[in-house]
Amino acid sequence: MEALDQWREAQPASFWDDDSPFAAHLDPTALERVRAFGETVAQEVDPEVYAAEVNGPRIHARTRIEFDPAYHRAGSAVWASGVVNAGAWEQAAMLYLLTHAGEAGHACPVVCTAGLIRALRGEASDELRNRFLPPLLEPDYALCHRGAQFLTEVQGGSDVGATTTQAVPDGDAWRLHGEKWFCSVADADQFVVTARPRGAAEGTRGIGCFLVPRLVGGEPNGFTIERLKDKVGTRALATGEFTFHGALAYPIGALEDGFRIAAGVVLNTSRWLNAFGSAGLMRRAYLVAESFSRHREAFGRRLADYALVQENLAVMKAEAAAALASSVEVTALVNHIDAGTASDEDVAWFRILVNANKLVTALAATAVCRRGIEALGGNGTIEDFSPMPRLWRDAIVFESWEGTHNVLVAQVLRDLARMDAVDVVHERVGEIDGLRRAVEEPGGVDGRRAVEAIVRTLQVTRLLEAGDEESARDLG
Repeated sequence: MEALDQWREAQPASFWDDDSPFAAHLDPTALERVRAFGETVAQEVDPEVYAAEVNGPRIHARTRIEFDPAYHRAGSAVWASGVVNAGAWEQAAMLYLLTHAGEAGHACPVVCTAGLIRALRGEASDELRNRFLPPLLEPDYALCHRGAQFLTEVQGGSDVGATTTQAVPDGDAWRLHGEKWFCSVADADQFVVTARPRGAAEGTRGIGCFLVPRLVGGEPNGFTIERLKDKVGTRALATGEFTFHGALAYPIGALEDGFRIAAGVVLNTSRWLNAFGSAGLMRRAYLVAESFSRHREAFGRRLADYALVQENLAVMKAEAAAALASSVEVTALVNHIDAGTASDEDVAWFRILVNANKLVTALAATAVCRRGIEALGGNGTIEDFSPMPRLWRDAIVFESWEGTHNVLVAQVLRDLARMDAVDVVHERVGEIDGLRRAVEEPGGVDGRRAVEAIVRTLQVTRLLEAGDEESARDLG
């Protein structure tokens, strides 16, 4: 019992690591904010998550969501950091630190809000931007608006082109009618919703991207929440099924650009940051498992002294470092695009890597969190013993968010063909065996292997460049 108490006392007071690759990309002021947020997550957010999950969200009057007070205490700490309005490097670092607590019910709202902010800044009319952007930037949790994205429908799933939700013109605005099947951040104040304007073409060409305020005149805006999803993970987060009955909506950008905005701006923001979420889950799993192995004794020796335990920990550490390395590469591209300094090849490389990286990091996170459970033995399965079960459950959900594995592979192969970008990949990471053949003959299993190889090759290269030969070796 003494060793157990010592282990619990040894848990970090901050999740920030001064050796983090983010440090080189943050100015002194941003670095101090990120360092402080590492402490906030460890000391204020993480202790609230268990209660927020156990006493999960509930529907009230089919239009409002009620949460445990622990959920709101965590949210206040998260929003006060300014994460939703931060620059690319700072935002990525904060999201990475936040997910050390698991999804915590607030990582998804942060990411969805960030995507909506980008859409409004880059695509919306001045009138729409001036009206809806300011409350999204508010750091006071009691006053802020949070964003959500409602794209999925039961008959379509990842096939957004199968959308049947209809948009009907109403003066300068539109009215939406239809059902959305998987609506995370069901308590959000502003929804990004895909819908097909009446008479528009079939498929993705006819999809519009709309902003739907939750309230109009202080009353629910033409929607009902049919039920909340009982998910395996992200259980503090409210995810529901919505029906729109003439909800007032405003187009974000031109109607014909709807799919491009929804996928190219909103979803790509989520895919970029989702990878940092996976990296954060992995690093926390490693921290818990590594410290446990140093305090727990079995058969007269510390667990850390056994070769098989050492190997397990080495793989966990390597995967976390690799996910961070490839996600940092994506962030450098985002930063260049935001600054207007990206070349055409940079843009193409981003389109390819943001999808491929989301796939590889999400798969790795589930495996690493599973290894973490193994490292704690039977204790690893106990919900109130450590965050390990929560990390593993959340990682499974991270795999499906923003596109299933096969959808992401297909997107990468289409982008490689459309942009004639195989040579771009080979210039950036070296020759990928079978990639050109997979692009020319899409649909086979070789395509998935080639797409995964893009990221794995990049990860090993970047780890070696950073001098982390041990992680590069253990990754294989």
